[in-house]
Amino acid sequence: MSTITIIGGHGKVAMLAAPLLNNAGHTVRSAIRKEEQSSEIEAANATPVVADVENLDTDAIAEVLAGSDAVVWSAGAGGSGEDHTWAMDRDAAIRVMDAAQKSGIRRFVMVSYFNSRLVDGEVPGVEKGDGMYAYYNAKSQADEHLRTKTDLDWTVLGPSVLTLELATQKITVDSAGETRDLDVPSTSRDNVAHVIAAAIAEPASFGKTLNFHDGDTPIAEAVAQGV
Repeated sequence: MSTITIIGGHGKVAMLAAPLLNNAGHTVRSAIRKEEQSSEIEAANATPVVADVENLDTDAIAEVLAGSDAVVWSAGAGGSGEDHTWAMDRDAAIRVMDAAQKSGIRRFVMVSYFNSRLVDGEVPGVEKGDGMYAYYNAKSQADEHLRTKTDLDWTVLGPSVLTLELATQKITVDSAGETRDLDVPSTSRDNVAHVIAAAIAEPASFGKTLNFHDGDTPIAEAVAQGV
């Protein structure tokens, strides 16, 4: 089994994913910004690692990741302003990818958003001044770096609008959407956590972008199909 480092370890999805990964036999390390979050991380069967990746350079992040076999990016600025969004959702994410390569880590799972994509360097249909401009573009530019500028065994997870519902453990992988605002059902954060756990060691998901929402196919089956 693997040693997995989750970046953004105190986030809702990460806190749900950590015990699932632990139950699957993996060793889980959760990177957090605040020491006082450590007890909650331990309760989720993960080892807390206090490291603010937004303010660390690539070499320092590589030290944080040392000994890991896989990285899960589940961090984000959380609507705390455009500057923070660019700094965290794009710049820090890219440094973590580069640090993973520097550390000899192959596996990288990116938690993104439904149908993240770029056309001519920007997300189509999102204009500057739109309140979500920084978020959509920062995430999409990070995803594009992962897909085209690294040789990692990557998977980009693109869940639709997130809810706090319990996991159904069934999803629909939707590869037909052409726009970010495609009318699709929502996705529970709990299901996203189960998708992370299913994807982490599933070779069929390597080099794939899985856009999904709550649906009808058991998660392990959907991920193994690698659509």
